[in-house]
Amino acid sequence: MHPSNTYICPKCLSARPLSTQTASPPPAAYTALPSRRLLSIHGPDAAKFLQGVITSTITPTTAQSTGGFYTAFLSSRGRVLNDVFIYRDYAQSSQAGGVDGQAWVIDVDAEEAERLAKHITKFRLMAKFEVRVLNVGERTLWTTWKDGEGGWTKHKIGGEESAVTEQFGKNAVGCVDMRAPGMGTRLVVSGDEVPEGLFGELGETTPEMYRVRRYLKGVPEGQDELLRDEALPQESNVDYMGGLDYKKGCYVGQELTIRTHHTGVIRKRVLPVMVYGHDEPEPKVLEYLPGNGIQAEQILTGTSIGRSERRGRTAGKWLNGVGNIGLGLCRLETMTDVKVQGDPEGYKEGDVFLLEWQPKDRDAKAVKVKAFVPPWHPSRLASH
Repeated sequence: MHPSNTYICPKCLSARPLSTQTASPPPAAYTALPSRRLLSIHGPDAAKFLQGVITSTITPTTAQSTGGFYTAFLSSRGRVLNDVFIYRDYAQSSQAGGVDGQAWVIDVDAEEAERLAKHITKFRLMAKFEVRVLNVGERTLWTTWKDGEGGWTKHKIGGEESAVTEQFGKNAVGCVDMRAPGMGTRLVVSGDEVPEGLFGELGETTPEMYRVRRYLKGVPEGQDELLRDEALPQESNVDYMGGLDYKKGCYVGQELTIRTHHTGVIRKRVLPVMVYGHDEPEPKVLEYLPGNGIQAEQILTGTSIGRSERRGRTAGKWLNGVGNIGLGLCRLETMTDVKVQGDPEGYKEGDVFLLEWQPKDRDAKAVKVKAFVPPWHPSRLASH
């Protein structure tokens, strides 16, 4: 088995020493993603069922042109349960009797795979389809990127005649990752070995490097960063990342989602943040600085972000991080210069924000934190 494909609990992955403390993400690379697991769903009613429980519109035509897409499962209260990618599975469609477009692969947070399968089964009722969690190594999820390109687009991913399916067989499925510019491509291939010739001249890197790259782009992934059954999809940027179709019909959680879109004001968003020491100057640019002594992975998820020397409501919530960067659920008008209708607590240049937490059996810790709005955010574009 290829070492990078061994399944590792994401929480353990976060706790162990990371190679990213001494290196930055390479401009072009590929890696397997052990933090994600794969589900297979197939049968005559598979697409119809998914259409009623996810935030995007699923059609065989759309899947054929893209190979797959980003979306989310919501609770009946309109909160995010799971962020997922869904890919059209041509091989399973053929095995299921040639029913076109009725077999799909779902990639989800590894710790949530079994729970999502049970969630799907719960809502299945009389629908005709089967769902199962794929065994580790049965198929493997890879990601690849190259700076200066929107994705690994020399192949058309998806479609019966695509170069991907011709070269690697019909079990290869995937799509360009459209959540943010330059995120690259996700690809599911049979087995757990590096597919020969798949990534050309690109070098292999670690899942931690992909994680750092995500944070720098402000892209949350998994239920440590899109908190299960807590955050609205808009707060988690599911809408900004292309995973929410406001024009589609009824689906689980739609009522609150549409009402929030038309009448609500989104005051909090997941943003990339940078942590720094008390004696360091405020950073002006978001950058990963390995080996600077900050270990964001030690900060407890859910730690409140507060204003220095000011009391009142919190400015945000820490989600996850590595080294000196991470993601936080931030109040826009408090921590950034993005204007929010009716929010009285405007951001002022020079405002200082703190993360203070108490590790188990250790002394209390505190660092400063600064939020950044990615240039691709519509909120950033709308504010200038």
